[in-house]
Amino acid sequence: MSRYPQHPATVLISGASIAGPALAYWLGRHGFRPTVVEIAPALREGGQAVDFRGNTHLTVLERMGVLNRLRRIQTGGSPMTFVDQDDNELLHLPAEFAGGDLEVLRGDLSHVLYEASRPTTEYVFGDSVTALTETAGGVHVTFRHSPPRTFDLVIGADGLHSHVRRLAFGPEEEYVTHLGYYAASWSLPARLDLRRPGSTGYNAPGRLASATADRAFFVFASPAAPYDRHDHRAQKEHITRAFSSLPWKTRELLATLHEAPDLYFDSISRADVDTWSAGRVALVGDAACGATIGGMGTGTGIVAAYVLASELARTPEDHRAAFARYESLVRPYAEVCQRGGDRTGPFLAPATRLGLRVRNTLLGRPRCLAWMLKQGQKVSTLALPEYGARTGARASAHTP
Repeated sequence: MSRYPQHPATVLISGASIAGPALAYWLGRHGFRPTVVEIAPALREGGQAVDFRGNTHLTVLERMGVLNRLRRIQTGGSPMTFVDQDDNELLHLPAEFAGGDLEVLRGDLSHVLYEASRPTTEYVFGDSVTALTETAGGVHVTFRHSPPRTFDLVIGADGLHSHVRRLAFGPEEEYVTHLGYYAASWSLPARLDLRRPGSTGYNAPGRLASATADRAFFVFASPAAPYDRHDHRAQKEHITRAFSSLPWKTRELLATLHEAPDLYFDSISRADVDTWSAGRVALVGDAACGATIGGMGTGTGIVAAYVLASELARTPEDHRAAFARYESLVRPYAEVCQRGGDRTGPFLAPATRLGLRVRNTLLGRPRCLAWMLKQGQKVSTLALPEYGARTGARASAHTP
């Protein structure tokens, strides 16, 4: 049996978006020494709105002490309207359909979590992990820029395309399934007059061109293709080809794409990992059980971070037992939430004209809409254990 050194256990977290800072907050509160490494040079600004639904999400935010602050900066929700090519309304969905109980911009949420965790967390921006080697005394980590270091534990909170998962568990193609669609989003240089609050979108079979006043959001059906996730020029060309023939305001939106500095482009995919830990390395959030859009990934990541840190605090001398309890509690909940991601592409951009008519007809019925909202509340509910706030998370006997 090996032992942690006689000081608070060190934990490296890869990823400073949502789950990473949330985990760092709770680890710091329990007396660990977290370090967060983030490949981006700074926190990402703006981005799409993300939402929290039900008592489970809100309870964790309240226990973190950030709920009231998030309520002060919430968007108020984003109603969704689908129109024909002449801008006539076909379907209107209320703000709570997409926005849940609390909706905030992803960048705003990231800043709040960063500020909450910063007093007890070391942040390293503009760097990434290049290798992980587990030893009797911890995990030896090499970085792209920083000197090598050894940590007691390493956590991958770096999203669907997790770098830590690739290094510790295996290639991405073994864990990530393409769900038949791609999504793109970018900020607009000037506010677009849409005549309606929230987002407005136009559909053709397998395609959605939509926008809020200051952001475009496109979705299209496509088989998996070997896109370079960092080649924004090629991505912009592909988006343009896919949408150039659509009417409505599509060409106006595409005209802003070429100069957009903040394009988000990714497949709509799902991550399925057989076990969320391997030795001293574990996964949290989308890296473990994520969906690109529609899988309640933000709320699930917040909940998973809370449980993971608290279980480690229960038995800081035995990370294997803590990882197992964390996965046993969170996995069934996360997998149910994740299934919503399977339906996101077909919902936003049905593949046929019949599918479009069926979606618009069914969701135009108040009873059907109310049922879907109720189901969303059900799947986002988890009976949370009562964890006490512990300090001085020191290790003694520890199984390597």
